[in-house]
Amino acid sequence: MSDLPEIGKISPEIFNELIYPRLGAKSQAVLVGPQHGVDVGIVEIGGKAVALTTDPVFIVPEYGWERAAWFAIHILVSDAVTSGLKPKFLSVDLNLPMEMTREQLEIVWDTMHRECEKLGISVVCGHTARYEKCSYPMVGGATVISVGRKDEYVTPKFARAGDQIIITKGPAIEATGIFAAMFPKLIEKNFGLEFSRRAERIFYKMSVVEDALTAVSVGVREEGVSAMHDATECGIWGGLFELSQAANLGIRIEKERIVLEHCVREICNLFDIDPYASISEGTLIIACREHKAEEIVEALSRKGIPSSIVGGLTDAKYGMVLVEEGKEKKLEHPLIDPFWDAFYRALKKYAAKGTKE
Repeated sequence: MSDLPEIGKISPEIFNELIYPRLGAKSQAVLVGPQHGVDVGIVEIGGKAVALTTDPVFIVPEYGWERAAWFAIHILVSDAVTSGLKPKFLSVDLNLPMEMTREQLEIVWDTMHRECEKLGISVVCGHTARYEKCSYPMVGGATVISVGRKDEYVTPKFARAGDQIIITKGPAIEATGIFAAMFPKLIEKNFGLEFSRRAERIFYKMSVVEDALTAVSVGVREEGVSAMHDATECGIWGGLFELSQAANLGIRIEKERIVLEHCVREICNLFDIDPYASISEGTLIIACREHKAEEIVEALSRKGIPSSIVGGLTDAKYGMVLVEEGKEKKLEHPLIDPFWDAFYRALKKYAAKGTKE
């Protein structure tokens, strides 16, 4: 049996060995069950498709309470929208650290409320308390529920060979946004004030909610999007691998066709991480029917979301292929995201020098 990872998500092997064989009672109502690389489960209730996704409530005080709460909601909802269904309800459990004050909680909850209101999401139940040994950033968990018709949802089982792959925003959106928010003086020192300010604005691109809802507005399944996956831990390379694996298909990707946001390459070089293997909440990977790919890119562009067609899905026998500078190589899952080690190294090094704030 494979070993558990030191940090981060478990491997596909651990999932398949420990989790997947033990999923409780079987039910014909489950349309999409747990699968490595699939962000949501979908069940049929009253003739409707109901998508559910559960994640930690992730609050990082160093971002600033309002910004941290905005990010916490968008992490949760970004998984939900990969179903293609509009999120409607939120169940949230807050297990708060003892040091959190009433004023801090008020800022966090007010921000979460306002974001849910904007997104049309109703909070329907939860649990809120402070406990010993609870600590940031994982301060609970939440489930987002989306509802739609049974012909509206998407999942990797609808993908097929010949589907095109679209990537929005490009690599390391989350890594860049967090570094820019946490180390503005360091980035200003290296690249100038205007660069630092531009980089800080990337923080609010760490969401795929608008990306996903815009993509499916063009059409789904035979008329558009077949599957979606957000590139979180292990970034674009991890996300592409997981989508391909979940669809039981091969994939061929041309690296140079992937869009790249301003500031990303410079900041990733500064902190010595590979942007394509780094955490990238805000980057959406879309599989779609070939005849709808350009229309989806155009729809995203009208919303101000950069994207590009970067390759396509193939028969499984062709495997996972990455084309870089005209040369083909095997696309592999990074397994360990380089961001976290770089982040904590930088936090320790630069905070001590006064360059964090």
